[in-house]
Amino acid sequence: MELGTERSSHEESAEAYWRRRAFALTGVLATVGLVAWGCSGGGGNDKDRSIHNAAGLSTPTPVSTVSVPVATPTVTITATAKVTVRPSSPVRIGDACAPGDVVVNLDSKADAYRGKARPQFLISVVNTGKRPCTFGVGPKELELRVTSGPDRIWSSAHCARGDGSSIRLLKRGIPYAETVTWDRKRSANGCGGSRSLARPGTYVVAVKADHQRPKREVFRLRP
Repeated sequence: MELGTERSSHEESAEAYWRRRAFALTGVLATVGLVAWGCSGGGGNDKDRSIHNAAGLSTPTPVSTVSVPVATPTVTITATAKVTVRPSSPVRIGDACAPGDVVVNLDSKADAYRGKARPQFLISVVNTGKRPCTFGVGPKELELRVTSGPDRIWSSAHCARGDGSSIRLLKRGIPYAETVTWDRKRSANGCGGSRSLARPGTYVVAVKADHQRPKREVFRLRP
């Protein structure tokens, strides 16, 4: 009876031992399954990733959002200087020509005059200024004198009509020209009475004008 009892107790102890081992193994497997399911997150992403890897396809790279800096507009400030122009004194057309704006020339039409030929002299006046202006061109303002040495033979002012004044408007660059003829006679103030003829010889004709240097020409009277 004691031997049977010991064998029965030993067999029960071995059966209990393996039963406990089976329960413990089942618990471990259940725990591992739960952990695997939790890590897979439902199994969707890992499953897709596993399929791509098995097919030899590359896993799509997630697109990252990049912030692009926006350029700040540059504001340029330009300073404008305000210039005040003072009006100059008004210039009126018809004012007298400035002395430096007028050029007077004289030319004898021949070097020698024979017999009864009367000498002729060409006077020209040119305005070189920037505006039209007035200038006296009569015998009073532009006097022609014929001299022989110190002797004054003839003057255009002696025989001028009226007061001998003539004012003309001169435009820029357009010359005023006039031809003056000498009758080969001597003259005096008033140009009256008997007038004698000038003798053959060498003479000098000059034009005189206010604020202008005299212009001279040499000519000869032939018999």
